[in-house]
Amino acid sequence: MKVRVLGCSGAIAQNCRTTSFLINDSVLIDAGTGVGDLTLEEMSAIDHVFLTHSHLDHIAALPLMLDAVASQRKSPLTLHALDATLGSLKIHIFNDVIWPDFTVLPSVVSPFIKFSPICIGEIKELGVLRVEALPAIHSVPAVGYAVSSSGGLNWVFTGDTTHNPALWVRVNQMKVGMLVIETAFSNRESGLALRSNHLAPEMLANELSNINSDNRYPIYITHTKPAETDLIMSEIAMFEHSTVAGAASEHDIRWLCAGQEFIL
Repeated sequence: MKVRVLGCSGAIAQNCRTTSFLINDSVLIDAGTGVGDLTLEEMSAIDHVFLTHSHLDHIAALPLMLDAVASQRKSPLTLHALDATLGSLKIHIFNDVIWPDFTVLPSVVSPFIKFSPICIGEIKELGVLRVEALPAIHSVPAVGYAVSSSGGLNWVFTGDTTHNPALWVRVNQMKVGMLVIETAFSNRESGLALRSNHLAPEMLANELSNINSDNRYPIYITHTKPAETDLIMSEIAMFEHSTVAGAASEHDIRWLCAGQEFIL
């Protein structure tokens, strides 16, 4: 299974793209601005999009991508997300005001996009790929995802989330090859992280302490704000000097970068 990082920033700036991951060329996890770096042929090959939640940095490229490749597609693109997320898209994006309603265009019988509701814990089988919706706690209804191929190791993406005990219960039951977890704010903005249901480094340390000691894998930090990235990563690097971090200091923690590719 190949995972290509199209975008992993918490906001835009030069060389910073918001969240999007391409799995095996045909499955997109979130549709942030990183999608815009794909060629038309690459966008046309995407048949399934899984959204973690409805916030703009995770959906911004979706309507534009659909418009770019609609004439080249022979079947609808399938959009998987929570009912609440799909409802928000229908009301606020595909509403014939902000953007045409591609769920009924060019026709109700043959639309450009098809909605496919997913529930936490539900698994979608797409050929060799297995995509499971994981619990997330955010300011809007949200999920994370675990993706594996033919029974191999899981690529786990938390999505946007805060303190989330249910996530670790499930992750500790899995064979994980790589974990991508958000840390949107520095410790100096931990109050804002709490109010917006994101993580800061000290909160991240507490979350990682929930991982079973016999279940170690690389952990990649995503969703940092461009102006805060260096500070956030330096605070994470201080885990080994912090009593708050506990077992978290034993993890292999790295910064995720757009353009990286991983094989699991």
